[in-house]
Amino acid sequence: MGILQKVAALLIKRQNINKEIENLQNSCNHPKRSLKLTQERLDSTSLVIRWVCDDCSKTVGLPSKKEEQEYLLKE
Repeated sequence: MGILQKVAALLIKRQNINKEIENLQNSCNHPKRSLKLTQERLDSTSLVIRWVCDDCSKTVGLPSKKEEQEYLLKE
C-alpha cells in the first residue's frame, strides 16, 4: 500500500471517529460541567477558557468575565 492510500485510509478513519464522537456528544445531556483551558479551534495553538462537559468533553458554554477571573486566580 502506497503513502497516498495509507493517508486516504487514515483520513477516512479520522472522519468516522469524529462522526462517532459528535454523535456521542450530541446524545449527552451534559449533566456536569467544569471550566477548562481548551484549544480555540482544532487547528489553533491558542488556549481559551470554556465550560466543558465532564462526561463527553464537549464545549457547552462561555464563561462570564467574573468566572474567567475566578478560574485564573484558582489556577
